[in-house]
Amino acid sequence: MTPSDTVDPVTRVPLGGIDRIVRDRPLRETVFGDRTVALVTNDVATTASLERSLDALVAVGVRVTHVLGPEHGLHGTGQAGESEATVCDERTGLPVLDTYSMSADRLTETIRDTGAELVAIDLVDVGARLWTYPWTTVDVLVASSRAGVPVVVLDRPNPLGGRVAEGPALDTAYESFVGRLPIPLRHGLTMGEIATTAVQLGHAGLDDHTMLEVVTIPDPEDRGVRHLPGSPWVAPSPNLPTLDTALLYPGMCLVEGSALSEGRGTTRPFEVIGAPWVDDRFVPALADRGLPGVRFRETHHRPTFHKYAGETVHAAFVHIVDRVAVRPVLTAVTVLEVARDLYPERFGFRAPSTEAGTPQPSHPIDLLWGSDTLRTGLEHGEQVVELVDDASAPTPAPPLGPS
Repeated sequence: MTPSDTVDPVTRVPLGGIDRIVRDRPLRETVFGDRTVALVTNDVATTASLERSLDALVAVGVRVTHVLGPEHGLHGTGQAGESEATVCDERTGLPVLDTYSMSADRLTETIRDTGAELVAIDLVDVGARLWTYPWTTVDVLVASSRAGVPVVVLDRPNPLGGRVAEGPALDTAYESFVGRLPIPLRHGLTMGEIATTAVQLGHAGLDDHTMLEVVTIPDPEDRGVRHLPGSPWVAPSPNLPTLDTALLYPGMCLVEGSALSEGRGTTRPFEVIGAPWVDDRFVPALADRGLPGVRFRETHHRPTFHKYAGETVHAAFVHIVDRVAVRPVLTAVTVLEVARDLYPERFGFRAPSTEAGTPQPSHPIDLLWGSDTLRTGLEHGEQVVELVDDASAPTPAPPLGPS
């Protein structure tokens, strides 16, 4: 398959399932027919020509009746843990239902109340287990199955590629809205492969009778990074403004569970890591670790919100110098280990909470990591970078329905 078959010739943006549906009428008729559709999406889900997926589907005659929005909302303006109050899409006039933080029962009822004959999902993934959109996909699949409504996932390339996985698989005792299935932190899967894996594992009652179809990306066997140099980056959330931010996110989001600032409230979240009590030992200590694909620079910033808002933060700026070699989980765990060693009096973890939808309060870092081994290892003075070696790339399950 030539590059022209996998990217848009003008934007050089990778083609996804949405592009196949829009461009291939017979496939569209096979997948959607004349059925009414509840579409799970938001504005950051676009075609390769940068048109909103919602608009593209409506333009080719797909009978979308409702839009179901994920975290960050329809327009993608909500911060972490937020959505939006949008109740109607101005351009199409379609009603917008906020699914973020819905219980399983309420989500099932919401899908049933739409009266839709099909639920279609087109959400952007960033290749990280702790990103909530894969779990919106899985939760919607479970709720739709309970409501007796079939689901089709319009798949997209994993922007980090599928040849590398990092971090141990989730311990299902730590299941939450930042992790539902036993896959690594940097998982190497696509959204459609995660949905298929949920069925394969029998998650939450899913089984062989689950009505799931996946419209795969062109050349799904190519597991390489699909985001080409010079192609536009559509930020999937306010805190993932660049491709480099997204490359670091699967690891650096772990910092969110610690006393360090992960850079929220700045223009470069997940790239600037520090605290007011960090000093000039931090960057040299990180540089001495010789981490692949990155270099560190001392910097200062003043967050406008989130941790240490309004305070001057002494930080390390993480510069990616090799996008293929960089290992974000290894980098983040090393940052935490170095901070623990240099600042034992100040380093620590955020208190347990139920903000990720757990029935009992849990340490946020445990939910992000997928178990308590990282936190307890840091607390006991262990060399926790060894935990990153526990990763193994999952074998993608075969797609279901029209591939």
